[in-house]
Amino acid sequence: MVIIGADHAGFKLKENVKKYLQKENFDIVDVGAFKLDDGDDFSYYVNLIAKIYKQNSSCKIISFCGSGVGMNVGLNKRKGIRSVVGHNAKEVELARMHNDVNALALSGRTTTFYSAKKIIKAFLTTESLKGKYEKRMKDIEIL
Repeated sequence: MVIIGADHAGFKLKENVKKYLQKENFDIVDVGAFKLDDGDDFSYYVNLIAKIYKQNSSCKIISFCGSGVGMNVGLNKRKGIRSVVGHNAKEVELARMHNDVNALALSGRTTTFYSAKKIIKAFLTTESLKGKYEKRMKDIEIL
């Protein structure tokens, strides 16, 4: 399962990614936004994403906001969520392998749909290397 959510600045990219993920037959939980509202706030969607994640911690998360940073910071404050801002597919691949990230934050203002597809493919298909990398993640885990 993939949880997706976006504020107004990530709304358009989220909607395009949602169609792409559906076409690729992913099970999606969309927490919104469901319409463009310039007055909404990313923190609202962080809370919704975290609530769904708490019920199913084996899922992956893809979030969208203006820069990706707000969602990333908010999600990283939640127990069990390890988020990365995805600038390119190689960076995300390394984050999956070495840091076992389970959340991806994308910039609705600077990420093209074409780039997003490549980044998301790396995020959803790359496995963690475990071993010494898993130990590192446990060493920094928030209790």
